[in-house]
Amino acid sequence: MHLHAITLLLSFWLTPSFALHESDAGVVDWHKRLVGVPNTETIHTSPTFHSVSTRKRNSNIVLTATKSNVLAALNPLNGSVEWRYVYEPRDNIVTFQKQDSVVASLSGPGGATLRSFNVFNGDMLLERRLHEPETGLLVQPNNLGTFIAFGKQSNEIYTLTNGATVNSINGGTISWSWTSGDQGQATVLSQILYSTISASDDALYVVGLESSFASYVLHVTALSPITGQLISSSTIPSHISNGLDDFLVLSRTIVWIENGKIKCFVLSPLLKGKTTVLQDASYKKLLDIGLSSHGLFIALKDGSSHIVSCDDGDLVPVRNFEGPASEVSYAGGLSKDGYPFVSSLHWSPNSEVVTVEIYSPKLASLVVEYSLPFDAKTHGSISHVAIESATDVIGRLFLTTTTGAIQVWEQDKHIWTREEGLSELKAAKFVELPERLSVLGGEGRSEEGFVGRLIRQAKDVKDLPNYIIRFSKRFATGSYESATSSATFSAPSSSALQLPYRDAFGFRQVLVVSTSYGKAYGIDTSNGDILWNRFLGIGQDPVVNAVPFGDKLFIVKTVGDADINSEAGPEVVILAKSRVEENVLLFHLDALTGQDILQPSTFVELLHGSIHDTYMLQLSGKKVIVLLDSELKVHLYPDNAESRELFSNATALSVPLRITSSQGHRRLVGHQFITKPNDNGRSEYFAFPTWTLSLTEGHDVQAIINPIRDPVASIGKVLGNRTTLYKYLNPHVVLVLTTPHSSTALTSNAHCGLYLVDSVKGSVVYEATLPTEGNVCNVKATFTENWLIYHYYDNEYEDIGHTKGYKVVTVELYEGKQIDDKTRSSELSSYSDKMMEYTTYEQSFVYPHAISAITLTSTKFGISSKDVIVANANGKIQSFSRRLLNPRRPIGRKPSSEEQEEYLVQYDPLLPDDSRKVISHNYDVAHIRSITTSPALLESTSLVFAYGLDLFLTRVAPSNTFDVLNESFNKVQLVVTVIGLAVAILVTRPIVMRKKLREKWYS
Repeated sequence: MHLHAITLLLSFWLTPSFALHESDAGVVDWHKRLVGVPNTETIHTSPTFHSVSTRKRNSNIVLTATKSNVLAALNPLNGSVEWRYVYEPRDNIVTFQKQDSVVASLSGPGGATLRSFNVFNGDMLLERRLHEPETGLLVQPNNLGTFIAFGKQSNEIYTLTNGATVNSINGGTISWSWTSGDQGQATVLSQILYSTISASDDALYVVGLESSFASYVLHVTALSPITGQLISSSTIPSHISNGLDDFLVLSRTIVWIENGKIKCFVLSPLLKGKTTVLQDASYKKLLDIGLSSHGLFIALKDGSSHIVSCDDGDLVPVRNFEGPASEVSYAGGLSKDGYPFVSSLHWSPNSEVVTVEIYSPKLASLVVEYSLPFDAKTHGSISHVAIESATDVIGRLFLTTTTGAIQVWEQDKHIWTREEGLSELKAAKFVELPERLSVLGGEGRSEEGFVGRLIRQAKDVKDLPNYIIRFSKRFATGSYESATSSATFSAPSSSALQLPYRDAFGFRQVLVVSTSYGKAYGIDTSNGDILWNRFLGIGQDPVVNAVPFGDKLFIVKTVGDADINSEAGPEVVILAKSRVEENVLLFHLDALTGQDILQPSTFVELLHGSIHDTYMLQLSGKKVIVLLDSELKVHLYPDNAESRELFSNATALSVPLRITSSQGHRRLVGHQFITKPNDNGRSEYFAFPTWTLSLTEGHDVQAIINPIRDPVASIGKVLGNRTTLYKYLNPHVVLVLTTPHSSTALTSNAHCGLYLVDSVKGSVVYEATLPTEGNVCNVKATFTENWLIYHYYDNEYEDIGHTKGYKVVTVELYEGKQIDDKTRSSELSSYSDKMMEYTTYEQSFVYPHAISAITLTSTKFGISSKDVIVANANGKIQSFSRRLLNPRRPIGRKPSSEEQEEYLVQYDPLLPDDSRKVISHNYDVAHIRSITTSPALLESTSLVFAYGLDLFLTRVAPSNTFDVLNESFNKVQLVVTVIGLAVAILVTRPIVMRKKLREKWYS
């Protein structure tokens, strides 16, 4: 009994804890809190400045809803996030409005949920479900039929939902509700779809479109703002062709385009206002610039535009702007005195200058005109602009670009930039940095001869005394780098030290990432700073403006691959597709600087059309990118004789591909390669099918996950009785996830599938049938060596004692049918009979949270234990020791003495939700989609990078830092002890020698 208790405590004591000391936070890790790229599809979600003055404080912020489904407030002075609210993925923000110290939003289908927040700190003031999401109106755009308006007080909120229902909410309570009689169920086929509400003291106006045979007609309903009773309802004589794009609702009027003319109708409770017409018949579109309360908007023509005022029904063109609408952005704002002004930004993709004009309707003159530098080759084009008054009229500009960057300018002075495109990463790779050769005089060594080397070394001798002094001081004081030391370096003072270099333990690396906005970045892992960024294209040229593929980022040269006599650094290749044409482009970049390796061209156009899959083939120290097009033809990069010879030597190469059948099902089909001569007599390679995985009827392949390939330090596990379990190390195994086809997803027997498949022969090594979660397959899995671990939601009752909830299953595969049975699986052919001789150990655990990503730690030689890293639904990154997930833990009994030698503990079905294992400690890391790991130079340490909405990086030591002295180690005492021993030896040595001499005389 006592022995078991001691062993249990010892096993958990030996299991390392990832809890960080408070002093380590921000030193061994960093967290980038992002909000996402602003959603500029509609003015009701676009960035807008908001100023609030109260007795206690003044606040000046930028409010925006983003494509990452976040409502955020940014500080315009420094770009910091004042607060943010992250919505659930199925609860999309459709609109928001602000007034005084309150900002309110509608989210979900048809505006199902209303929330309001304090603009100062983001505290939620109100959350109210207005209708069930299942009954929401599903239309495009998703903000159609939703709107928010405020009453006299900020707690008086009017909402339009489902294009038919108006609610009055006061202090969180619905005062009254009104639903259009034509739309009791709010279907798309209804005749009237309301889109906007406008509040006044006399009435609440609900404006929408009524469908007719040839076009749309405006329909307005006036309600009592106090009781919600119907005052009047009328169809406005109108002829609207393009729906929402052809009309606007201002403070007291409605304006629309009809046959190129602008018309205006004055709103009154009885809806008997007059209609006025601006006779110019060449207008194409109306733009809302946020000045509807002042009766101002922009009317577009071909090649020009007008500021138009509609005050009490009088349509007056106020100002004319020249220039194509595609190259001009407009914004409206208010001066500190409350007077409106309008800005226009003129820019061109080929120009590096943006011209800004600010016009004041009150002064009826152009107040200011200036230019600011804008690099379209770095940031793409300007997609949206917002303006704020910092002085009387002249103010700040808030720019949103097509690459996901947001910027603030004060006239021609750049204030800050946030790269919010990082919230949409497509791929991420760690790249090891070279050593710091420059401090040793290593520049230009590739051209240095023998004599030059002697001269350089002779010059370096002068630094030897200083080096000895520094070493002695460092040794005496113990000021060495430790596993928790910061890897950050100060900025170099000379141009010779511009390139990044690694630290002593390899914690500092470069993260090369690509985004869905057509941009690549190099991020310093020591502090999260952006070392370089590269726009994958030039301006607005559709041929080269490209979007990276999901995971097609390859490291084609590492520090270890580079020639020691060459100054070339690590290199990466990014595959992308053009935005317009179906072309596959390849960008070859220097991983340290982002510069193009390909000169003078910046990219290679590999093929016209789509690609089926891409691999990196590595043989004999060489690396070749292999692409398969839609016709399964092979394309190589670099396309030269050496690459073709390398590929031809890979005769046994076999790849699994997702092939869409004639019925629309996605199947897993194995392929090998054959050679065919083309018309020019040159050999071309094509893939041909060799096997097909048999799936459950009605199932599709959801994902193919390649195993994590790290060095294998041990091929077996020695048990307590001195026998051995040999790992099943089949190098051809891939992990396959399947999901029900769309036609069978809603049936009662729908389920998910998980397979381990030999990619050469198509044999199934392991399979599991898993339940769906809300008719969706959301299985997260990872595989390395002989260890498979996956997470899913179990909604089925199988037996007494079972319950619904999230489960983690751990599976280990060992060679042979019994212990000590060795088949050498890593060396066998896939067609050998012994390849299918293995033993499976499997166990499941209950985990209390959903997870969005899972991976395993990686170390340099694979000696350290591997831990599981997961991102859970609570915004935390958590780790689990492999010892805790051992499937051989004894069930229902205490461990035997032999099992205790393996540190096995009794099986407990519940995985502990231990806060000490949360490696993200107090950070809220939102909406993580993927986690990747990389080894450091220390075998004990692994770098962990999690990305989604936020970016988070830390380092962990699954087996503790056994290869580095602990920071608490008393180095001074060691030095004193060594010196003391040396002195004692020097003192006692003559005494001992004299004693031995005397003994010889008297013997």
